[in-house]
Amino acid sequence: MTTHTSNRLEIRNESIYYGDFLAVEDVSVSIPSHAITALIGPSGCGKSTFLRTLNRMHEAIPGARVEGTVLLDGTDIYGAGIDPVQVRRHVGMVFQRPNPFPTMSIRDNVLAGVKLNSRRMSRSAEDELVEESLRGANLWNEVKDRLGRPGSSLSGGQQQRLCIARAIAVAPEVLLMDEPCSALDPISTLAIEDLMNELKEDYTIVIVTHNMQQAARVSDRTGFFNLEATGKPGRLVEFDDTTTIFSHPSQQATEDYISGRFG
Repeated sequence: MTTHTSNRLEIRNESIYYGDFLAVEDVSVSIPSHAITALIGPSGCGKSTFLRTLNRMHEAIPGARVEGTVLLDGTDIYGAGIDPVQVRRHVGMVFQRPNPFPTMSIRDNVLAGVKLNSRRMSRSAEDELVEESLRGANLWNEVKDRLGRPGSSLSGGQQQRLCIARAIAVAPEVLLMDEPCSALDPISTLAIEDLMNELKEDYTIVIVTHNMQQAARVSDRTGFFNLEATGKPGRLVEFDDTTTIFSHPSQQATEDYISGRFG
């Protein structure tokens, strides 16, 4: 397993609200650099909600807010004067269902985030970035002869890798992945898992997954979220090396979930 030398994200006493409803309560956790951190737990326990706070996507929902501190390389991303758009340039996100822009070409899909950030580039620099990003997403050889075709013309697994290429084109430090394989077949899932293992050399990856085997296969660290009861806030019950979580969890609730006794 990876040696965790430094932490890219430090979350301290974070509580997450939708209006008056407390969805997730008092999470404190350190996310290591150049490693894959998996978040597991039953549906509705706040994993995806927590993930979305790490690049300020949560506050796009009316009435949603966050208390506590989220430090990215020592800077509080919720601090005064911090631009959420800039945060998202440093912390990219890949969603559950592949969401390439359907009317855009494969090439333009890769460049979409870069152009959103108003980076002016020459055509040759764009071509270079498109190739580099598609190679980074293990997609270049499959699409290099049809870059002008719509992104929606690709298979589901290819579309998800196109979304990863789009995310890494803006050169983020962190990649958030919310159930990135749940809409994919087993072969495409394996391709994404292999890709994650390659990407962690350059990025810090946080993945939400319902798939226990996937968490065990790909992640270096695992956090288990749980609800004490319906209507209660979700909590981070346990966070440790993945091998420890799956072989010797310290909390009974973690063991019950992993062994399939509930969830």
